[in-house]
Amino acid sequence: MGTIINGREKAKETREEIKNFVADRIKASKRVPSLATVLIGEDGGSISYMNNQTKLCNELGLIPKNIKLKEDVLESEVIKLIHQLNEDYSIDGIIIQLPLPKHLNEKNITSAISHKKDVDCLTDINMGKLYKGEQSFIPCTPQSILHLIKSTGINISGKNAVIIGRSNIVGKPTAQLLLNENATVTVCHSKTVNLKEICSNADILVAAIGRPGFVTREFIKEGSVIIDVGTSMVEGKIAGDVNFEEAMEKAAFVTPVPGGVGAMTTTMLMKNTCEAMMRNAY
Repeated sequence: MGTIINGREKAKETREEIKNFVADRIKASKRVPSLATVLIGEDGGSISYMNNQTKLCNELGLIPKNIKLKEDVLESEVIKLIHQLNEDYSIDGIIIQLPLPKHLNEKNITSAISHKKDVDCLTDINMGKLYKGEQSFIPCTPQSILHLIKSTGINISGKNAVIIGRSNIVGKPTAQLLLNENATVTVCHSKTVNLKEICSNADILVAAIGRPGFVTREFIKEGSVIIDVGTSMVEGKIAGDVNFEEAMEKAAFVTPVPGGVGAMTTTMLMKNTCEAMMRNAY
């Protein structure tokens, strides 16, 4: 029987570190970190995520600045706003809630964010730095994945890591982070041949495809680490990409859904915001 990797508990540990960091700055009469969130339109998921960010900012002592724009806002107006936030020294991090309304070009808008305030690592500069192994902000979900893998105590170096999913947001940056830790990484996708066989040899398996219950016992190596990034709605409940019960029978460590990777992600956004303030020294 495997061990559950409790994302909520791991997030709580990181949050305590952030709380202490902010408290020390307050004691020293120094400015505390601030995060600007731009929401365009009325997407329910984005509103929920922004509300969670605000709640966590308040809990940890960061200052939230929420900006809501109408669904039909012009792209030029959004970019103008982002440039203003770039120049605002009271703002340390900027995040644009995705997805955007269809008439807006996501790349144009995210590229307008200063790489110094790009705490979700959406700009080409930060992504390029990540792949070159230079100091950059690490995307929040991949950072959470790596943090949870490390929390098991395993030595990642030399391990065979397999990622199912090649998205720019999760799959590719997670592969790079694991490469940076000296794992041997295979990225699988919809065109991969012999997927089960490849996955069944993985010491570390990361599932990020949005297909509930897709990863069954046949995909899993005995004693492996299974990280489930899936968040699909099934009969009104959130379900992961991994069959949790079957994974627990074979793997050494498994993240649950909910309570795994997702529980860490917003915390990592706060951590990046604190790092942005320290790097920029405003």
